[in-house]
Amino acid sequence: MKIAVLSQKRNLYSTRRLMEAARLRGHEVRVIDPLRCYMNITSNQPVIHYKGKPLDGLDAVIPRIGSSILFYGAALLRQFETMGVFTLNSSQAISCARDKLHSLQLLSCKGIGLPTTGFAHAPDDIKDMIKMVGGAPLVIKLLEGTQGIGVVLTETNKAAESVIDAFWGLKANILVQEYIKEAGGTDIRCFVIGGKVVAAMQRQAREGEFRANLHRGGSAAAVKLTAEERAMAVRAAKAIGLNVAGVDILRSHRGPLVIEVNSTPGLEGIETSSGKDIAGAMIQLIEDNAGLRKPATEG
Repeated sequence: MKIAVLSQKRNLYSTRRLMEAARLRGHEVRVIDPLRCYMNITSNQPVIHYKGKPLDGLDAVIPRIGSSILFYGAALLRQFETMGVFTLNSSQAISCARDKLHSLQLLSCKGIGLPTTGFAHAPDDIKDMIKMVGGAPLVIKLLEGTQGIGVVLTETNKAAESVIDAFWGLKANILVQEYIKEAGGTDIRCFVIGGKVVAAMQRQAREGEFRANLHRGGSAAAVKLTAEERAMAVRAAKAIGLNVAGVDILRSHRGPLVIEVNSTPGLEGIETSSGKDIAGAMIQLIEDNAGLRKPATEG
């Protein structure tokens, strides 16, 4: 098969591993910068050009699209879908996962455990919203934040009000969420591929930090999941519509709670900590599904 990895950075670990895994299984693979693609949107023969030439003959694409280029990246994926190319994660699912508020609402509809979360618009409602989610300590999150950026822990209600005021003063959209103290600065990343949890790692925040993200200096180790955690991760990925997902879970006194579903999870931490060939499992999913995809124009 001919496979393209949509990535702006071909030297990233995840991009390199996907290329390596595809070639080891006998496929042609290339890295394509999504921002250098441009589209001819027509009802008869939709086309994508890349650096001056038609981009055709692809069987599948693996989207590694960052939040900063989501709008254009999602449009590009829709064009591939219209052309009948299999996308490892769909444009709709990626857009949903990137919208933290929308994804939490979908998870809530499916009865999946979540930290108590508040969302408001008017400054006059701040005090009641803080009370509604249980009061300080609270976690305040930028809706557009990634890799732990824009996530703040506030120890008092007054501090929470000040941080919310500051974010709103910058015209930023935020969520206010209860702090799960018993998690102790750890979370669990469950890697879901094709409706199965293929690996998991426990991430531990560095000393003095509550965010367990590896990009914030956290460490990772293999972890054994409970049956409930495994089932919750699968349900969460399905609720968002993702074939490949990193589902982040906190262990709380009332059971596992999902804090985020990531549509472009990194491979380095999970492969290193688990010793598993995650990239190979992603290529296997393409092999199992690429031939079944039909163009959207054919109904």
